[in-house]
Amino acid sequence: MKKNLLNVHPDVIKLGIVSFLTDVSSEAIFSVFSIFFTVVAGASAALLGVVEGLADFSASSLDYLAGWLADRSGKNKPLTLLGYLFSTLAKTTLLVANSVTALVIFRVIERLGKSFRGPPRDAWLSAVAEKSSRGYAFGVHKALDKSGAILGPLLAYYVLNRFGQNLRAFHILFIGAVIAAALAVIVLAFMKDHPTQAPKRENIFKAWGTLSNSFKLFLIPAGIFSLAYFSFGFLLLRAYTIGFSIKDVVLLYALFNVAFVIVAVPVGKLGDFIGRKSIIILEYLIYIIMCLGFVFTTQKWEVIVLFILFGVFYSIDEAQSKAFIADIEKDRRATAIGMYNFTTGLVYLPASAIAGALWVLHPTYAFGFAAIITFIAMGAFIFLQPKISDKNF
Repeated sequence: MKKNLLNVHPDVIKLGIVSFLTDVSSEAIFSVFSIFFTVVAGASAALLGVVEGLADFSASSLDYLAGWLADRSGKNKPLTLLGYLFSTLAKTTLLVANSVTALVIFRVIERLGKSFRGPPRDAWLSAVAEKSSRGYAFGVHKALDKSGAILGPLLAYYVLNRFGQNLRAFHILFIGAVIAAALAVIVLAFMKDHPTQAPKRENIFKAWGTLSNSFKLFLIPAGIFSLAYFSFGFLLLRAYTIGFSIKDVVLLYALFNVAFVIVAVPVGKLGDFIGRKSIIILEYLIYIIMCLGFVFTTQKWEVIVLFILFGVFYSIDEAQSKAFIADIEKDRRATAIGMYNFTTGLVYLPASAIAGALWVLHPTYAFGFAAIITFIAMGAFIFLQPKISDKNF
């Protein structure tokens, strides 16, 4: 297959463009959602925690099913396309949503599309990426993905700055988001599928038993860490409480994504060079430092540094964890990625609810709790390392 200037399979670039357009849409919305939900719509931070936990669970609730279906059929495009289309249709509800209840329904329902498209898309990427440069390929895709997440918040900032921080401005922003999401679906619709060889068919319940022991062991620290992985909305709220305006908070969100894009490819190459195990330990360390930083920060410049640090962490978590799973689970990657997303998403539900409850007591409690849980997860991963096979690295 002829490659390109980035030296990756063309499908990596095309899927990156689809993710770019989708993130322009999604992040334009989500960069303002937590503030809009609490400040404009009048909901409480505790309710935000519950809603974000539900949204995180929704974003992974169908992953195992989608991964199993993709592996069972050997076809990734139909499920990927269906997931992107569902999210696009859900976003159109924002054009008429005008209450807290409607916003809650949108936030949870829209994430179902993400849940359904994730495993087959990541399996698609794994299938076309060479094993020796898989981390790099995932890094390229995520760099394109998060480039859209830079433009989305900047679009939100422009609209709010141009039309004011009012309902009319949000309505204009939501229209632009729907258009970008629709374009992503059109691009994907014209792509050719890259079928994989379907393994022996098992029913969805027996599929778990076919996954490798290494993958199952990895789920232990991953599940523990998920309890510390509360919604990004709380970081935005923390910045708001320290003194950033709503539109400036949107710029912080864009800054976070800039950091993600800048380090995504170098981190992918680093993972290929030193091994994904080391890069995952680094991920935990960065998250601990970031959480402790939000406990003690009082200055705006400190918040800026922490958002950059979070971008570095997120670039590792989003791309390299999937590359790691692709390394240790060769035959049923979509099923494994789906189970990983489902398991971590299941824990995200209480994680965000706990963060919301701790936030009501004091915002720093939420970050302190996350730092402690992450330290435990890192210890579990280090302890289990010798039992997690790296023969495919």
